[in-house]
Amino acid sequence: MGSGAEPGKGLRFAVLGPVRAWRDGEQISTGAPQQRALLAVLLLRGGRTATAAELLDALWGDAPPNTALAALRSYAFRLRKALGPQTLVTDSGGYAIHIPVEALDATTVEQLAAEAEKIRQSDPGQARELLSTALEMWNGEPLAGLPGPFAETQRVRLAEWHLGLIEVRLELDLEMGAHAEAVSELTAVTAEHPLRERLRALLMLALYRSGRQAEALGVYADTRRLLADELGIDPSAELSDLHQRILEADASLAPPQGSGTPGAPEILRPAQLPATVPDFTGRAAFVRELGEQLAAASLGSGVMAVSAVAGIGGVGKTTLAVQVAHNAREAFPDGQLYVDLQGTGPRPSEPEAVLGSFLRALGLPDGAIPDSLADRAALYRSTLSGRRVLALLDNAYDAAQIRQLLPGTPGCAALVTSRVRMVDLAGAHLVDLDVMSPEESLLLFTRIVGEERVGSERQASLDVVAACGFLPLAIRIAAARLAARRTWTVSVLADKLADRRRRLDELRAGDLAVKATFDLGYDHLSPAQARAFRLLSLPEGPDISLDAAAAVLDLDRYRTEELLEALVDISLIESAAPARYRFHDLLRLYARERAEADETEEVRCAALSRLLDFYLDSAVSAYALENPGDRVLDHLAPTAHPGLGFATREESLNWMFAEAQGLLAAVRQAAEGGCSGSLRRAVHVLLVAQDLMESGVYARQYEQATAAVVAAAHTCGETFVEGRGRVWLGQLLRLSGRFEEAEEEAKRALVLGLAAEDPMACSYARNLRGILALRGRHFAESADYLTSALDAFREDGNKHGEAAALSNLARAQLELGDVASAVAATDRVVAIYRELGARFRLGNGLYSMGVTLTATGAHDGALSCLTEALEIFRSVRQQLWEGLTLWRLAQLHLAAGRYRQSASQVEQALVIMRDIGGEWRTANALTVLGRALAGMGQQVRAHACWRDALAAYAALGSPEAAEVRQLLGASPGAGAAGPAEAPGTSAAV
Repeated sequence: MGSGAEPGKGLRFAVLGPVRAWRDGEQISTGAPQQRALLAVLLLRGGRTATAAELLDALWGDAPPNTALAALRSYAFRLRKALGPQTLVTDSGGYAIHIPVEALDATTVEQLAAEAEKIRQSDPGQARELLSTALEMWNGEPLAGLPGPFAETQRVRLAEWHLGLIEVRLELDLEMGAHAEAVSELTAVTAEHPLRERLRALLMLALYRSGRQAEALGVYADTRRLLADELGIDPSAELSDLHQRILEADASLAPPQGSGTPGAPEILRPAQLPATVPDFTGRAAFVRELGEQLAAASLGSGVMAVSAVAGIGGVGKTTLAVQVAHNAREAFPDGQLYVDLQGTGPRPSEPEAVLGSFLRALGLPDGAIPDSLADRAALYRSTLSGRRVLALLDNAYDAAQIRQLLPGTPGCAALVTSRVRMVDLAGAHLVDLDVMSPEESLLLFTRIVGEERVGSERQASLDVVAACGFLPLAIRIAAARLAARRTWTVSVLADKLADRRRRLDELRAGDLAVKATFDLGYDHLSPAQARAFRLLSLPEGPDISLDAAAAVLDLDRYRTEELLEALVDISLIESAAPARYRFHDLLRLYARERAEADETEEVRCAALSRLLDFYLDSAVSAYALENPGDRVLDHLAPTAHPGLGFATREESLNWMFAEAQGLLAAVRQAAEGGCSGSLRRAVHVLLVAQDLMESGVYARQYEQATAAVVAAAHTCGETFVEGRGRVWLGQLLRLSGRFEEAEEEAKRALVLGLAAEDPMACSYARNLRGILALRGRHFAESADYLTSALDAFREDGNKHGEAAALSNLARAQLELGDVASAVAATDRVVAIYRELGARFRLGNGLYSMGVTLTATGAHDGALSCLTEALEIFRSVRQQLWEGLTLWRLAQLHLAAGRYRQSASQVEQALVIMRDIGGEWRTANALTVLGRALAGMGQQVRAHACWRDALAAYAALGSPEAAEVRQLLGASPGAGAAGPAEAPGTSAAV
């Protein structure tokens, strides 16, 4: 009830906020303040009778007026009429209210809190849910607006009770590993209750567990100063002890064993290890060495063990690792994870995708898996905390690829294979695996071929393994071929391998060592299956959807699925998920060799061209849904192959983010592949997929694809394509905080656009130059560029472009002192986007209006705009814009002197900025956080934030470094400065 939920049937009452009553969901009038005060007294007595004297004292205290008794009876009469005589009864000259326990919000909260306390040890997750439900029943100040001594006393009691429940729930948050999420709330609540040491301790612990030790120590220093100034006392022994343990990085401060994300499903026990080979041979010393490492980890030695096996391709790294992992399975009863990281292929697996697969294997639904690498890695480590799990990371590209894939807690272990010796993998036990000895090689060959055949031709067998270079995979391939041909002798095979010119064709050592084995499977394919196998290997994406595959093959969806499932059945491709398929990297190389041999260049280019058309046409459909009426679509190249249509914006967003990696890989491949006629469509895919860039999640892949298109267009003399490509490359560089590079791209884009007589490139390039001039504080120059862009957009009838230019022009006008024009411009921007129904861009317009209103001091209007913008950005999955809006909200609260709210908002922004916002934006957020903390009197923690911000600004060469140096050298009160002094306030995002 207190949170605004609709009451159920019968009478219901609320005191944890304004005193209210409902009957069957409809609110009942409870009269004047003193009449409501009488109702509150009776409700909080739990059905016990209150005498007239007690009630007079409760409502008026020691000096009731002469008319008090008459007034009391009048109030009781009115309440009885409203509630019914069975509810408010007269008893022995007094009054009582008889209602069921569940009819009053306060008694419901008591029951929930008692149940939470009862199960806290056995089921902390459920206890936390119960407390969260209880806390949701509060609706502001208890007994709000009621007069009298009783109400005042009860308000204090209920507020203290409320705060105590918050503390318990926050303790449970930390117990369950949600320390990063708790920092924002703890920062706000400690600001509201600065002398509450338990809250300070929880904040210190949450910061420390979030890797923010300097801020945690700053909280203690601020607390010690505050207690001395306000109360003349020192911090409690508990808080001092925590401070010392943080200084010493006490291991006991780590998240409790078994902690995890609140509400996470029960962990599954995956068993993903591939099967061992029955003829595993030799390597006894390595098996023993690695087994001892894993055994020590499983016993909880205090660190998470990492063993990395390195060696050339085909040396048997995977076979060894699988054997060792199977031997150690009993030591890791909570599961074994496995992934082939495709490190030998042209596109190694992205850690984000691997973590997603691991989290699903551990029982998390797709909806609970975050998008960013940092969030996935944190959730992965939290899920494994307190458990004993072995992760086998096979075929890694380098140490950077696997760092986020390591479990991270004692009791777990990781076994890694790679061609690279991982000397930069901290704490790893390194094993260099060489080729087999002659004796081990002969034993392996014998186990596969058979004792009888080898025994009769021992010298020929020695010749075979020597020709194989004692490389296990080559030996295995040679032996397998011999075993499958009963009419061959060992000497026949030895003679084939003796011819050096043919030996690689017979064995193909290294990456191509499996070619002969793949041939055996390929030769049994039907013509249609073989064509599908060849053509589907051409796209560079990590996997491919069924619809995209249908475009590559130029077949309908049903026939495509039939072919792909047949290839899955014979293990030539894998089904990564329903309606998604992928190649093993070596099989892809093999299939491409066959495609180059069996398909003409025209056929191969046509397949990739159809895929590009599919992505462009589908992305156009998605863009049109999200940006209705955008004239940009009239400037795109036509497509010959259709894509998908979407019924809803949610459906189009799902497609865009699911296909992001494949789509961007197709663009990059079109640029690098040399197939004619694809560059113009490739740059237009980037244009209509710009949401991927602005979200921040796929910014790196988007930049790689855009840079490839620009480079190819420059080489080919495609001025039109190069101009448009440089516009979007400049936009991305601006969003990532690389302003000088963005300026260069914008300049070149404008020159190229003019040369190509491309109005779209010219208008967007001028808009970009205006934004960058604004950021560089060249306000008049900015206004000139933006006015020119505005005229061009209007001439083209491009309402979206007009709104974008107006939005930026408003910022320049504001800086030039033309406040009225700036406000009018942002009003027009919002009106355009609302009229068009462009949801994402409406968020941009509201963001711009919020910034403008903040600068003019219209804080209420700014708050409304930025809050609506935040809701929009979250709904369209624009994480970077979500972070920017939280930062702007923090600046707004800072300008209004609401330091607690400012700190809370910027803490949330920091989570995003540290992940996808870049160093410059992270430094901006840290600077604002420092100001908010300083405003709350937490100077030490504020200085810790500013020092981190200064280090980032200095490394980037950003002018904001000077402002932060001034903050660090300013007096204690200087940190509460207004928004005009905050880095980036006047600059474009």
